[in-house]
Amino acid sequence: MEVSQNPLNRKQQIERTATSLFRTKGYAATSMRDLAHELGIEAASLYSHIKSKEEILQRVCFRVAQEFFEALDAAEANSGCATSRLKKAIAAHVRVLTQNTEASAVFLYEWRHLSEPMHSTYRNLRDRYEARFRDMIREGTASDEFHVPDEKFAVLTILSALNWIHTWYRPDGKMKPAEIAENISNMLLHGLSYPTQPH
Repeated sequence: MEVSQNPLNRKQQIERTATSLFRTKGYAATSMRDLAHELGIEAASLYSHIKSKEEILQRVCFRVAQEFFEALDAAEANSGCATSRLKKAIAAHVRVLTQNTEASAVFLYEWRHLSEPMHSTYRNLRDRYEARFRDMIREGTASDEFHVPDEKFAVLTILSALNWIHTWYRPDGKMKPAEIAENISNMLLHGLSYPTQPH
């Protein structure tokens, strides 16, 4: 006797498969027919589980956004100096990116295909997230921990360095997420040069 598929599990399966296709082919180039083919079902059957492929894109983008905010909240929960909080925030960002590299890639690049009002909502969330990092940079500059010419430039540099991780990270690679975060933090906060030696 055939065991019926749990609708929730089927929806999760559809989302995982669509996420993989969005990453490899791009959202615009992925059709519902492509998704159905990968799942081994008729295209018409998909509509009993989802309304459109954009519904999946919305779920992926806003789920990952929530994960980033929750991780950042946890990183900032304990007070400390700006340097310590920034390092924890970087580590939190790395953890989210490496938990699911396919969803991270879709979140970072395919959000542009969201239609309104979700497109504006996503941009607002991104701006709020970046503002949290700018606050840490600003506080660190005020306490003389950081010396940066421009807060926004500093934050964009940090996030740009972090957001490439999904392209090369491998769970079985040389570095674990915590090591990646530590190495990136050290390079971004201390630079590549050796400290000046006293004469």
